[in-house]
Amino acid sequence: MSFSFKWLYLFFSIILYFGSPQAASAQLIPGTIEKPEETVVAEVPDDSLGRRNPRGTVGGFIQSVAEQNYIRASHYLNLGKEHRSIKQREKIVKTLQRLLDRGGNIIPYSWLSNKTTGRTDDDLPPDEDLVGTVTANGEVINIFVENTGEPAAPVWMISRETVSTIAAVKIDEELLVDRVLPESWKDKLWGGVAIGHWFAVIVLLIVAYLVSWVVIWFVSFIIRLSFQKARTEEGLGVIKAFSLPFKIYFAVWLFIAISQQVGISIIVRQRFSTITVVIGIVAFIILLLRLTDQISTFSKGKMTLKGRISAVSAILFLRSAIKIAIVICGIIAILSAIGLDVTTGLAALGIGGLALALGAQKTMENFVGSVTLIVDQPVRVGDFCKVGETTGTVEQIGMRSTKIRTGERTVVTIPNGEFSSAMIENYAHRDRFLFAPVIELRYETTADQVRFLLVELRAILYAHPMVSPDPARVRFAGMGETSLRLEVWSYIVTPNFDEFLEVKEDLLLRMMDVVSSSGTDFAFPSQTIYLAKDKGVSEEKAKQAAEKVKAWKANNELQIPGFDPEKIRSIRNTIPYPPEGSVQNKYDKLDNIHGDA
Repeated sequence: MSFSFKWLYLFFSIILYFGSPQAASAQLIPGTIEKPEETVVAEVPDDSLGRRNPRGTVGGFIQSVAEQNYIRASHYLNLGKEHRSIKQREKIVKTLQRLLDRGGNIIPYSWLSNKTTGRTDDDLPPDEDLVGTVTANGEVINIFVENTGEPAAPVWMISRETVSTIAAVKIDEELLVDRVLPESWKDKLWGGVAIGHWFAVIVLLIVAYLVSWVVIWFVSFIIRLSFQKARTEEGLGVIKAFSLPFKIYFAVWLFIAISQQVGISIIVRQRFSTITVVIGIVAFIILLLRLTDQISTFSKGKMTLKGRISAVSAILFLRSAIKIAIVICGIIAILSAIGLDVTTGLAALGIGGLALALGAQKTMENFVGSVTLIVDQPVRVGDFCKVGETTGTVEQIGMRSTKIRTGERTVVTIPNGEFSSAMIENYAHRDRFLFAPVIELRYETTADQVRFLLVELRAILYAHPMVSPDPARVRFAGMGETSLRLEVWSYIVTPNFDEFLEVKEDLLLRMMDVVSSSGTDFAFPSQTIYLAKDKGVSEEKAKQAAEKVKAWKANNELQIPGFDPEKIRSIRNTIPYPPEGSVQNKYDKLDNIHGDA
């Protein structure tokens, strides 16, 4: 009886005992409760022939045939009454062996179920598994195994239907390999197989690899000849990555196909079945590793050309991590292919991985943050930005942290996990700078003076070549506690911060000149106390400003509330910049002279 069945049996026995009326009535009288008798479950001994699961049955049959113990091999067949004589048993076993040798196929041992229930994920009945196929008279015969015992003590045998079909087959022709081999090589046995079959296997392996090498080389040559991109460095790298794994895989496929056709003994082929599966897995692992190297090399080259050194570091780290994961998964697949139970190992690996992830939580957070910075690129090396409360120039983006050089020339190191989740303001990506000063005027300023300032200040913005005309506005925003407020809103067209400061300085000086020419002055954030020496507002200039506004009104030229587009076009770029007297003009003239020369 299996372990699970024993515990189910014990569980239902306890339920039935405590759920019965007798048990309930006995509890009414204290001290008279009888303890249930312990159920003794006898363990079922192992089957002497190893037929508890499909893998054991197939393996036992092949081993018995290799030892030429045909009577023992017949015990793996579910024989009917008409086939139970010794002669009939030996005949059916030999016929099945011959059919398997002559192009038959048995599923590799590692793919056969080693559970007492067999495979439960196929479309077959619960007590039946498909383990191989043979061909007779042009028809494919499926080889099934079936459970002929009780669920508690299963006995898997080759099904009676399969045995009846095999018994009706007659084989007269000799195998191809036996027709070629000399008699001395067929008489000498090694491992239950003629020694010539072993030599034939070696020859087939060499031939299969040579044919595979020629075919893959020819296909690669045709690809390079047909596609121009295949002749580039990237294309050649991809072809090289695929060539070796495909050679191995194609060689294995050729070996299996040819060995079936020429009649290599099923005993030899079945012993090589696990090896071929392992070689196929190894070929696939090599392919994944080579593709990982190729993709990382291509990506690294792209990032190097773009100057993204931090991305190169991330690519190298990811390449190593992916290759380690591929190798671990490959080892698990190989262990599973050779028949080892990897469930316990996977559980331990999962627990260990969870513990490692919890212990390295901050490290993984920083790594994910660095990947986010590289993919999203909110900042690059050399960008001037503000991260949280830190403002400065990005000097390095590493795998764990990012370094920022502040204005005080200190270096602030911010973990990438914190960096990627913070609010980042990048000043390096703007194409223009906001110019929005607020001009506060004295309360003695008249309305016409305000109109004069609105027009002249707007004219400065429209006329300046470094100021974007859309938008470029100056508005009378209101009356504050100590001043009249004029708000300027415009953009200085330059991506360079130093040049922005130059243009800002020029605009402010020009606006100061306009305010001075209007006859008013800037307000102070304090109460004004008039003394005898205070000249106050210039009456003469105020009169001139009022007369100019009056003239604008008379000629319908008052550019309020908006400027006439024709006026904007007429004054556009008329302000000399750099301003007159600037040292920069001297260098511009020298550049023009050298350019003419």
